[in-house]
Amino acid sequence: MIKVVIIGGGNVATHLADAFSKTNNVSLTQVYARNIEQIQHFKKFTSITNNIEQLKKADVYIIAVSDDAITEVSRKINLPDSIIAHTSGSVEMNAIKTNGSKGVFYLLQSFSKSKEVNFDTIPFCLEAENEKDLQLLETLAKTIGKNVYHINSEQRKRLHVAAVFVNNFTNHMYKIGADICNEHQVPFEVLQPLIKETAEKITKLNPEDAQTGPAKRNDQKTIQNHLALLNTEQQKIYKLITKSIQQNGEKL
Repeated sequence: MIKVVIIGGGNVATHLADAFSKTNNVSLTQVYARNIEQIQHFKKFTSITNNIEQLKKADVYIIAVSDDAITEVSRKINLPDSIIAHTSGSVEMNAIKTNGSKGVFYLLQSFSKSKEVNFDTIPFCLEAENEKDLQLLETLAKTIGKNVYHINSEQRKRLHVAAVFVNNFTNHMYKIGADICNEHQVPFEVLQPLIKETAEKITKLNPEDAQTGPAKRNDQKTIQNHLALLNTEQQKIYKLITKSIQQNGEKL
């Protein structure tokens, strides 16, 4: 039985605490958050606290707080026989300042408190100072998930940038598409089958091979027609992405 303490009250912390509380191979020993109101619902099945000096003994302490707070929070956890792991994609493992073992327990997914998570589909990107700790983090991950990767700090930082492109930036493109639809009284749901098909296609094809559209074809007439329909900010984005697609094509 692996004893775990979750530190944080945000989206990642909430989903991890929920998942660990439902598995028989993990003892969710405690949940900590500065704002104890964020974690009141965990009171039914584990200890909660807003005093970091009252953390209970555990095998693994998972710091699921904002990137800027990781170092400060870790300094307050002095437990030499435990692993202190953060969940950030862009912060190196050595940002943890503690006399315990350091690790990373990064989940490559976008989390919202109101949306359920299927951990079986989420990649767990793990890092630790030694093989023994890495194996413990892997065992912990596999109590709630299936896809485990050993990713070092440099790899993880690059992976996080890639994730911003495929998730955050892509979602902003959806937002622009929705704006255009709303402005002209077209239901955004008309685009949703295309969005799903695009996401499905790159599970079978390299994204480079899956690229289609006027930029790929260098269809200048369509490109100019599109630009005439967009506002100034949308035109800037359209031109930038079009140029990037065409320059990538020239390298082939």
